Amino acid sequence: MEQINIVEKQGDNFTLLEIKGSINSYTFTEFQNKVYQLIKETNLCLDMQAVTNLSSAGLGVLMTAVEDAQTYKHRLFIMKPSEIVKMAIDSTGFSDMFTTIRSAHEIQ
Repeated sequence: MEQINIVEKQGDNFTLLEIKGSINSYTFTEFQNKVYQLIKETNLCLDMQAVTNLSSAGLGVLMTAVEDAQTYKHRLFIMKPSEIVKMAIDSTGFSDMFTTIRSAHEIQ
């Protein structure tokens, strides 16, 4: 079975989640719980450079998180998305919803 590894780190005005592995129907619940909890509390940066798969379930988490961020007056950043993540987001037709950054230093 595929696995996901999520490491949480604190920044000045955001929380960074380093995500490694596959976000799919088996693993998205852990991802969802972390993202939904944190976006209520702070700006959230998702380091997705080591994500090897992003299923429709994972995309749903991202899209809901963007909406939740607006509700709670926070921001969601996707940092260094892997090619898989870029393709999955582009396939939604809503890629302009997502703020993509190269470094956590870009978060203000």
